[in-house]
Formats: sequence, structure tokens, C-alpha cells
Amino acid sequence: MNLIVLSPDQEIFSGAVKSVQVPGELGSFQMLENHAPIVSSLVKGVVNVVKANGEKMSFNVDGGFVEMLNNEVSLLVSGIKE
Repeated sequence: MNLIVLSPDQEIFSGAVKSVQVPGELGSFQMLENHAPIVSSLVKGVVNVVKANGEKMSFNVDGGFVEMLNNEVSLLVSGIKE
């Protein structure tokens, strides 16, 4: 599946991933390939990503939104700290 991470002023990441874990409004949840379509608001917390090559990365977000549709994850964040 593909992930794109956008802030108001720049594209932060775009590429193939195995999983994405986000801090949802009602708690943290993980999305894997073929996850059901979802839109959720995000709260301040950590986003954990496992890239397609197995490399792990994480970053802190101040909040935002996530959408999962047809194996495309769009992460729109208001602030980010790596």
C-alpha cells in the first residue's frame, strides 16, 4: 500500500509501506494492506510506519486527519516533529 504524509507547507513522505499506526481520536489504531476504508481525526501523538523494505520510522504529530481508501493512506497533519 502507499502512504503520503502532508503538512500545510510540504510533502513529508510518500512511498510504499507495510503498515501505519496512528493516534486516532478514540485511540491508536493500525492500518495494513486491504484495510477497510476509513476517515479519522488524529490527536497529538506518535505515528509509526513500517516501510515496504521493513525499515521503521516514526514521528510526532500535533493532530490532523487520516484517510484509507483503496490501499492509499493519506495523512494530513498540522505539525510534525521527527
